Amino acid sequence: MKSNRSGMHYLLEGWRLVRQPGLRRYVAVPLLVSCVFFGGAIFGLTHWLELLINLLLGYLPAWLNWLRYLLWPLFAVAGVLIIFYSFSLITNLIAAPFNGMLAEAVEKHLTGQPIETGGWQAFAKDFIPSILSELRKLLYFLLRALPLGILFLIPGINIAAPFIWGLFSAWMLAIEYVDYPMANHLLHFSTQRKLLRQRRMLSYGFGGSSLLMTMIPVVNFLAMPVSVAGATAMWVGELREQVIKSTT
Repeated sequence: MKSNRSGMHYLLEGWRLVRQPGLRRYVAVPLLVSCVFFGGAIFGLTHWLELLINLLLGYLPAWLNWLRYLLWPLFAVAGVLIIFYSFSLITNLIAAPFNGMLAEAVEKHLTGQPIETGGWQAFAKDFIPSILSELRKLLYFLLRALPLGILFLIPGINIAAPFIWGLFSAWMLAIEYVDYPMANHLLHFSTQRKLLRQRRMLSYGFGGSSLLMTMIPVVNFLAMPVSVAGATAMWVGELREQVIKSTT
């Protein structure tokens, strides 16, 4: 039975869940990975922009130095977009096994029933499959992102390109995070996408809310664990019943 809860509701639920005493320890590693990579990316971006702008201004006469104040915001926006996608892909790739354990702990917290995934004992065994799953999602992303990127180069169509890209990003984030609780139940990537397509508004609402959270400074450090917890709550509250019905 479908509920009236939105994707944003489940992201906010994820925010509540990661602050629960029994779940905080599962947030530590994903949060550390986020801080290290995003902090390093911000530092690298600032340094890179300064070098690039100084290089460009070096070819211009001194009276055009005022362009620095125009170039900084333009290059900063482009840099933020690059960092957002590279950050999301890399951090989720590295933290995939830990996110799976967080999803397992959240589901147990919500349902009171443990999942037979082996816990910490199965960590080493599941590490490589988790990485391979992330690589499959990365390939899925690249095969669609490259053609969509061309839209930015086509006059007229490029006006709509940012909106199309935003919808695609929301869809990819929904796929990214719902994968963790579903993979704990041995649901394949194709099955995951089928379930999400059946609940498109819910999926886009959740992915769009996660996208927005990722773009807020400081708050974005918690975007990954909060999204994993929220996606697990969405699995328990919305998607799990669809799987049960399809197998009965």
